[in-house]
Amino acid sequence: MSDTTPAAGAARPREQWTGQVGFILSAIGSAVGLGNIWRFPGVAYENGGGAFLIPYLVALITAGIPILFLDYAIGHRFRGAAPTAFRRLGGRSGRWLESLGWFQVTIAFVIGLYYTAVIAWALSFFVFSFDLRWGDDPAGFLFGEYLRIPEDSVFTLDFVPGVLIPLALVWIAAIVVLALGVAKGLQRVNVVFLPLLVVAFLILVVRALFLDGAADGLNALFTPNWTALTDPDVWIAAYSQIFFSLSIAFGIMVTYASYRRRRSNLTSPGLVVAFANSSFEILAGIGVFATLGFLAFRQGVAVSDLDGIAGVGLSFVTFPAIVSEMPGGPIFGALFFGSLAMAGFTSLVSVLQVVIAAVQEKLSISRRAAAVGIGGVSAVLSILFFSTTTGLLALDVTDMWTNNIGIVASAVIMTIVVIWVLRRGPELRYHLNALSTFPVGRVWIGLVGVLAPLVLGYMLVARIITLITEGYDTYPFWYLGVFGWGAIAVLVIGAVVGTLVPWRHSPDHYRAWPPYPPEPDASRNKEAGR
Repeated sequence: MSDTTPAAGAARPREQWTGQVGFILSAIGSAVGLGNIWRFPGVAYENGGGAFLIPYLVALITAGIPILFLDYAIGHRFRGAAPTAFRRLGGRSGRWLESLGWFQVTIAFVIGLYYTAVIAWALSFFVFSFDLRWGDDPAGFLFGEYLRIPEDSVFTLDFVPGVLIPLALVWIAAIVVLALGVAKGLQRVNVVFLPLLVVAFLILVVRALFLDGAADGLNALFTPNWTALTDPDVWIAAYSQIFFSLSIAFGIMVTYASYRRRRSNLTSPGLVVAFANSSFEILAGIGVFATLGFLAFRQGVAVSDLDGIAGVGLSFVTFPAIVSEMPGGPIFGALFFGSLAMAGFTSLVSVLQVVIAAVQEKLSISRRAAAVGIGGVSAVLSILFFSTTTGLLALDVTDMWTNNIGIVASAVIMTIVVIWVLRRGPELRYHLNALSTFPVGRVWIGLVGVLAPLVLGYMLVARIITLITEGYDTYPFWYLGVFGWGAIAVLVIGAVVGTLVPWRHSPDHYRAWPPYPPEPDASRNKEAGR
């Protein structure tokens, strides 16, 4: 098929963002999620405090932004969701490379199942904030009265109504947004929610800065421990944080970039997205640790003596305890949990869009049918596994394996295959430079093809060895086999099955126009490399 004509039988043009601002807000909305609020502060605190910002910035520039550009280049150059884009990228080898796209799609599918549960908890606690329903024992309330986690079992099918109802509401909202489309659904949600999130969180941070003990909390976070810079684990933690917070290497940014117009600036918006995401993380760190300083002040202990400074414990145990003790606590709590829910929802719809777009293109069905079908199946599985009394346990294990093995493996494979096996780095670099105002040099290919796979490969191998030899937390090994290694098995099976399902139309069916610019010839490559 010629690269200068649309595919025969292409019945509908590909959806598009309405403009660059809509794309940027949507990409930031995807990147800014739960991890920005509850992961970064704890990681920074545990890895050198203020000194951590140095490896964090290095990781952002040398790995986060380069891989983000790679996702953008693949998605825009080959005009499709992850399986479509990788199939076209692979050329004659497209069939097997399509499986990498389906591997990323399955990652997004699995993440969507449990990510909705955390958003449902945030919505519940938003309501609980107004009457401080957790009382004097937030931990007992969360694990006992709310989640009803049993002491003698790690798996049950006993549903918790307080989780099931908001979880169902989150799924209904997500399906509606996805069914409305890219411009009317995804973009509108981000245009509304992202400014609201920023305003709400700014109010929260400003209030936190005026609490007693706030300075102690900030000192605990930002006082640099320079000796930490000699610890390789600190640098690995920085690359890990950047990697997980930018929504890269599992189909989101490939899919989002595919909805950009033909002549669209790619690199400059990418810089805006990357630095906006990091700015929000630092803002979250300020707000969280100023608030932790207040709690330490009220309890008469050092910040380092507090429990629960990251993850679920921070958001649903420590913060409720703070809200109960501070003036105007209900309003502060509503702002925090409202922000958590909005950040989670904008990320959720981006994760689900990866799956919807891939199925829509493979089966040549309408967006509404894909959204309702995939959303309905996902909702049933999500409710079945994560609205029960052991939902938190399943979530914890599945998240650990999916993120630390699934996504990292996807990134390592993608960078090696694209740069070294297919040798498409110069072409993608040319595509970026032909369209963008911020040019990327040859060093970009080195960062993507050498540094990224080395660092991420080390992370992957080290994590696999640790999980095999030491297990995870206090979970029995059979449970880790089912919800941990079982999740990885699902990713592999999803990649195989997705690839084997026949295309209802040619993979070029949804191409609204040929990729811009056309594949460069040798002279153009030579000129672009100057």
